[in-house]
Amino acid sequence: MLLLNLARIRTPHERFDKVYEQSVFGADRDAFTVVEPVTLGFDLYKDKDLFRLVGRVQSMLEIPCSRCLEPFRIPVDAPVDLRYRPRPTHSAEGEREVQEDDFSTAFYDNDAIDLGLLMSEQFYLALPMKPLCTEGCRGLCSQCGINLNRERCSCISEWEDPRFAALKALQNPSRHEH
Repeated sequence: MLLLNLARIRTPHERFDKVYEQSVFGADRDAFTVVEPVTLGFDLYKDKDLFRLVGRVQSMLEIPCSRCLEPFRIPVDAPVDLRYRPRPTHSAEGEREVQEDDFSTAFYDNDAIDLGLLMSEQFYLALPMKPLCTEGCRGLCSQCGINLNRERCSCISEWEDPRFAALKALQNPSRHEH
């Protein structure tokens, strides 16, 4: 784990800059692989036991195309502006309304912020909803599975919905009765 020890923060404002090798993040992720070193830089503001991190996470990710499954790279340059507070020791009873600040507030345990988790969250947030290697990606053939960006196949790509078979039979001119 990549922990930031908050007990060492003595001043109300400090600067943090570090580069992490991509191997720290592992390659066992399904959604992405970190393929370049990760630069994390932020200003840390302290107010008693409340902390605010304002900065950036930068790296390069490799993700599979959602059409052809070929890996491609996307740059990440994600702004970070998060507030951290100690995790409450007791759980609040009942329900409460979600406040606007709840989306930018995280919790820390044992006087430490998990920077690995912070960076991973930013990577997931940077992923496109539908990752495409190129805008014109043709994908895979639904019958033989060949990558249509590289090769052509002889599969017939017409598909007829069986639910409309009865209507098609009515439309067939050889079945018309006079």
